[in-house]
This record gives sequence, structure tokens and C-alpha cells, in this order.
Amino acid sequence: MIFISFYKALFLQIVLKHNSESMQHKIFVVFLTIQFLFCYSFGQDIEQEEYYEPEYIRNTNHAYVENIKTVRLYKDGWEMAAPVINLNSSEHLRLEFDDLESDVKNYKVSFVHHDANWQPSDLEPMEYLDGFYYDDINDYEFSFNTTKSFTHYYVDLPTDYLRFTKSGNYILQVYLEEEDRDKIILTRRFMVADPKISIKGKVGKPVNVSEREEKQAVDFVIISDDYYISDPYNKLKVIVRQNGRWDNALTNLKPRMAGGGEIDFRMLKDNVFNGINEFRNFDIKSLKYNSERIRRIEYAPDGYHVYLWPDERRIFKRYVFDNDLNGKRSIESENSNNYATESDYVWVHFTLPYDFPLVNGNLYIMGALTDWQFTEDAKMVYNFEKKVYEAELYLKQGYYNYLFVFLEDGQKAGDATLIEGNHFETENDYSVYVYHRQEGSKYDELIGVQHFNSLVK
Repeated sequence: MIFISFYKALFLQIVLKHNSESMQHKIFVVFLTIQFLFCYSFGQDIEQEEYYEPEYIRNTNHAYVENIKTVRLYKDGWEMAAPVINLNSSEHLRLEFDDLESDVKNYKVSFVHHDANWQPSDLEPMEYLDGFYYDDINDYEFSFNTTKSFTHYYVDLPTDYLRFTKSGNYILQVYLEEEDRDKIILTRRFMVADPKISIKGKVGKPVNVSEREEKQAVDFVIISDDYYISDPYNKLKVIVRQNGRWDNALTNLKPRMAGGGEIDFRMLKDNVFNGINEFRNFDIKSLKYNSERIRRIEYAPDGYHVYLWPDERRIFKRYVFDNDLNGKRSIESENSNNYATESDYVWVHFTLPYDFPLVNGNLYIMGALTDWQFTEDAKMVYNFEKKVYEAELYLKQGYYNYLFVFLEDGQKAGDATLIEGNHFETENDYSVYVYHRQEGSKYDELIGVQHFNSLVK
């Protein structure tokens, strides 16, 4: 990676010295060719054996076939809620997704238990499931009055025949046939909590004075009450997330002190996130007129195309509050009775002017609209002729939030501050998850979940 980064920087200097746009283009094409050959020679085996194999099942939110769109998993009753429910409660999760092939398939759903690090746990299915190991998704509706036909599937979980008996992390899997569970079409993360502790805290300014104008600290205390934790420094696994992201989650937090029934995570130097900026947004609930962020709407043989006004880099702009959804989305369309089946699919075009391409990584669109993942669909492509980054996403009508996030080569956590700026005042949601593995146990229990907002003191 150091070798590649060095030559990227060298080629950028060569590009900058040539004023001819055509020459710049030719030089950059040569560079990409060299980079490809290098990566192919040294990394082909690793890539093929892991991520790019068709049968590689990810422990993240992912759709494995192109015809599956708008997958949503949330606590039933509020589509903005995180997919977290309590064990042995009346709460349910609602799973929804669209199949653009617009037929009827025999989809099935199952659960796989995972540890706090989202790796398969040592439990056998019979140890965490009650009933069958899978269930059918029987409920579906056909789209109505849309240019793109699709079938909308939905199911409430757990079902009468598929129930979980342990708390912790789970991967939901949807597949086609009971006899061939390798044909997985989508995976989704969710959590089952068994509250045994309480979490109190707030979002404030970091301990480090130099970070106080740009970053936010999540200070909290775990109150264990009558629940005994023998070694909180080693037996607890605490994870803190910002909005819906997993890539920049804090996973190795250790308490500052423990005693008297309290485990203190306040005033730490490691519980800090970039404040970033308010999310960008666009509204495509109607295709009959241009809303604030819509430049134009066109109809083509492959459907509607919505062109957003060009975005701009906000790193040097002053902070402005916006009552956003913190990266979430709301599926809806004007003058419809059933958003799930009457909201159409459209191509949404994004543009970000940039003088030169970023040579040590890639730029992505991030938010619920891309499942908070760094996928090929979410990656922006540089247009040398127009000197802009461009991308297009096939989205269902609704209201969307998004950010531009830069992912450096070889890294897992993206950097939104490069494009969006960084402000302490930004309104963000945070979630704290506390896992505990008891002595002799084979799995991590999720014993506490708490959500915080940076504006609530």
C-alpha cells in the first residue's frame, strides 16, 4: 500500500505540471493501468478468495442480486427506528424489500447468531432458535401505477415458527430454497437485547482542547445495579456508533474506572467522533415538479431520471443547522394510498465539482440510500472532461439524506470531513451497545442499549 500511495503522489505531480487537459487524461490513464497491473499481480488471490467470490457471505447489510432493492429492517411501528428489540418481549422487526423482477418467489428467512465483533458465534442454531430454523415470507404485493414493475415483500419477525432465545447480534438471511441456502439474496444486521444494566450519559466536548471546535465526545456511565460483572475491563465489549454508520464505530473502549456499581466511560480521549456536518438532502416524493434540490426531471426509455443540482465542497463554509434525518430515508410518494407499492423507481444523478481526481482512495455516497456501505453503486466516478465526480443511484421515491465520504486505499473507516467539513455544533445520533460474556459462556449477551442525541443535554 505504501508503494502504491507513493506512485500515486508522483503521478499527481506529473499531471499538475501539464496544462493540456488531453495530456492530463492520458497520463492518468497510464497511471491507472500501472496500478491495476500491480494490484492484480500482488492481490489477485486474496481478493478472489474473499470479498469478490460470489458465495462470500458478508456479515453486513448487503443485497447479493441486482433485482433486490430498498431493503429495510426496522423496529415495527416506526420506519426510522434501529433494528433492535428486546428478548422475550412483544416487540417485532419489520423486514421489507422489493424484487424488480416483478414475479412471485418462495423467499425464506433465517437468523445466524454472531458475537460482539459480528463474527459467527459458537452457538448451534438449536441453542439460539426456538421452532424451525427458517420461515417463509408469505406476504407480498404487486406495484401499482408505476413505470417500473416490482413485487414488494414483507414479514414481521420473530414469527410463530421462528423465534430467538438468546440476546446478542444476529444476521438475517433471505434466500430462495430450503435445500440450497447458499443462494442468499440479502443479509441484514439486527440485535436482540436483554437489558440487565442501564446507561446514562450525554454528548459533549472532547477532553482534548484542540478538538473542541470540530469533534464530539460520547460520555456515559454503565450502572450495573444487582447485575454482577466480575472484570469490566476485559469481560465487557462496548461499541459506540454515530448515526447509521458501522465503518467508524468505536469498538475498543475501556472504562476509566469501575466501582460502586458504576462503570465510568466519561472524560476519555478515545470516545470521540468527528462532528462532520448536517446531511445533504433531496426530495423525490413527486416527479411532476422540481423540489428545492432538483435541477430537472426527464423521462427516458429506462424510466425517470432526476438530476440534482451540483453539490459543493463544504469544508470552508460556516456551519448551518438543518433539521435532517441523520442519514435516514423516508419512502413515500405524493397522492398515493400505499407508499410501498405506489412509489416509483427513478435514476438519481449526483454531481460534485472537483478540480482533480483523488488518487489515494475513492469517494462514495453514504447514507441509508446506500445501506451505509462502500459499494460499487455508491462509488463516484471522475469525469475528466467536466472535472466533476458523478454517480447515479436507482432509488424508490421518497425523501433522502446523504453525505460524501472519502475512503482511503487500505482503510475501513471513511472520512466525511474532506468534503463535508467538521463542526462540533452538528446534530448527530449516537448509540451505545454493551455486551457481556459471562464466565464459561459461549456467546456475547447484549445487556444494554442506549441512544443519545448531540442536542439533548
